[in-house]
Amino acid sequence: MSTNETVKHKHGHMAWVGIIGVAAGAILMIYVPSLKPIANTFFLFAGFHLVGLSVLLASIYVMGGRNLGKRFASAHRTPAAQFDFGWAPAWIYGPWIAALIQVASAVVVQVVAPAYWPAAMVGTLFAAASFAGGLLTRAAGRYDAALLSAVDLLSGDDSLVLDAGCGAGRTSVALGRAFKKSRIVALDRFDSDYIESGGRLLLEQNLQLAGMTERVRIESGDLTALPFADRIFDAVVSAHAIDHLGPQKEQGLREALRVLKPGGRLLLIVWVPGWTMFSVANVLSFSLSSKQAWRKMAANAGFSLSDEGSFNGTWFVLLKKPKA
Repeated sequence: MSTNETVKHKHGHMAWVGIIGVAAGAILMIYVPSLKPIANTFFLFAGFHLVGLSVLLASIYVMGGRNLGKRFASAHRTPAAQFDFGWAPAWIYGPWIAALIQVASAVVVQVVAPAYWPAAMVGTLFAAASFAGGLLTRAAGRYDAALLSAVDLLSGDDSLVLDAGCGAGRTSVALGRAFKKSRIVALDRFDSDYIESGGRLLLEQNLQLAGMTERVRIESGDLTALPFADRIFDAVVSAHAIDHLGPQKEQGLREALRVLKPGGRLLLIVWVPGWTMFSVANVLSFSLSSKQAWRKMAANAGFSLSDEGSFNGTWFVLLKKPKA
């Protein structure tokens, strides 16, 4: 399997968010109100119609309604005046759709089969976690969240830094804010199915808004075969990119090591299993690589661990290339 196929496969679940939501919305709007305990109570009967319709419309929006709306309005589009890091609706609204479905399911269980109230309680707790996940994903896409963890990444001001897997430029902007004199190379394949236009147009727009156009060079390339010579970067930063490479994650780390100068550092920011990611992705979070797995891959690639911690709900690790 090629790297491109791997990444596309990894994000195939984006469509499933919409499909599952449409199915759940239809059930809540059509089947649930037909249940006798629900149908006999006007408030519940009307409420489930409204909740089901809300879930249905939100899921259709997630599946493509947003893009249709943008195409319809493209003839009247004006230059963007704010940062847009291109987060897909499935990430932004998916947790809230899940929260609506979960709390509605909990109410159904409590009304139709009150003896199973523990299941209703669990559903309510899941809904609360998903609601919190929605708040997290919405906040993460804002400009004021485009920050880096405070680590010892660079030894000098005039440095060359690679943003490996830059997407729409959230990390590139963060690098520019943290290191005012450093030069940045923003690299991506720009073919992600979960960022509008693959990210390149949004990247250019965001760099212009940040006043960083002259400091950032945009390159197209693959994280598993970086189009650069050995030992040219003072530092590499990769946020939520190498963890999308499936079985080739370790190869991505090896490539980062190759292009780093001796003693250079890699700041790796990834999602790992835990309560934060569970609130965003629920059971999908269990498929993520653990901290221990990342430490092992980094050691196999040739890095030594310099620092690690949590930042904005994610896990970061600062890896160092040996000087010799």
